[in-house]
Amino acid sequence: MRDTCKNILCKLCSSAILAGLILFLIGMYYTVVKAGIPYQDPPLELQIQYAIHMGIGDILVRDGFLLLLAAGTARLVLWVIFRYIVKR
Repeated sequence: MRDTCKNILCKLCSSAILAGLILFLIGMYYTVVKAGIPYQDPPLELQIQYAIHMGIGDILVRDGFLLLLAAGTARLVLWVIFRYIVKR
């Protein structure tokens, strides 16, 4: 029973770390590639498009980083608990 719970919790945290990394990378793609460097004197349509892509990129980078950080911390706490506190 204990090993099953340990495996489930560890896999859940590892999955959240992977999801955070994917969100972070997609956000970086939106920020760097899709939005890119703004034009010098763009028409209104290109300003709107740039603002949309930059906003999406900022949100995805922030949320991906927070998920990555929280899941990494949870995984570290689980490792410490199962390694040092819970003895077999």
